[in-house]
Amino acid sequence: AKPIPAVVICELLGVPYEDRDRFQGNIDTFLGGETGDEELIAAYLATQQYLAELVAAKRADPTDDVLSDLLDSDLTDEELQGIALILLSAGFDTTANMLALGTFALLRNPEQLAALRADPALTDGAVEELLRYLSVAKQFQRVALEDVELDGRTIEAGSTLILSLSTANRDPERFTDPHTLDIRRQDGGHLAFSHGIHQCLGQQLARVELRVALPALLNRFPTLRLAVPADEVALRPETADIYGVKSLPVTWDA
Repeated sequence: AKPIPAVVICELLGVPYEDRDRFQGNIDTFLGGETGDEELIAAYLATQQYLAELVAAKRADPTDDVLSDLLDSDLTDEELQGIALILLSAGFDTTANMLALGTFALLRNPEQLAALRADPALTDGAVEELLRYLSVAKQFQRVALEDVELDGRTIEAGSTLILSLSTANRDPERFTDPHTLDIRRQDGGHLAFSHGIHQCLGQQLARVELRVALPALLNRFPTLRLAVPADEVALRPETADIYGVKSLPVTWDA
């Protein structure tokens, strides 16, 4: 799943084709978090150095990409580099894990998988249901700016709050049978991308990638199935910033 958001981000940033393997390898290392500290730091510094060089290259020779489009603004090179890094951090690991975890959920629910394969018109609804059902970005922290009364309790100004998006998306008062994956679900309104002024800026890009990748995968591999029992699939720990599978072993018929 990782090459899909990586390729998309490379297109958005205007990374030359000949640099993409090295660039994608570095971001996979420092965002994947599966290596030692020294290797992770080296990959992060290499990515920062590359982004600085990329911004300078766009200044000298703009092309058709986000960084070049921003050159007419008053943003400094350091700020452009920071925007590129945020795009990488927010749009790579989240989408890759949503693709893999969404595939896992469909393979564990064969009736839902069969319905989606039989009727591509269900794709948009299936993507929204998978986002609700899985919620890879599970929780965030906020600080109350003023006293707030909520459900009979007073949240005092300055208090730190933990907001659990995954819990909200399984709220039985909001969703019927919330622990069931139902790609035909009509009670939408999930919080997978948060809410309000802090709502995810990249949510539509994530939706596009999911809407394209999941049907393509199912069409390309009509007999796709798990290669190990579902309870043997290794998941990221509950404490991880982004929820997902460590790997997803699959197989299919020739």
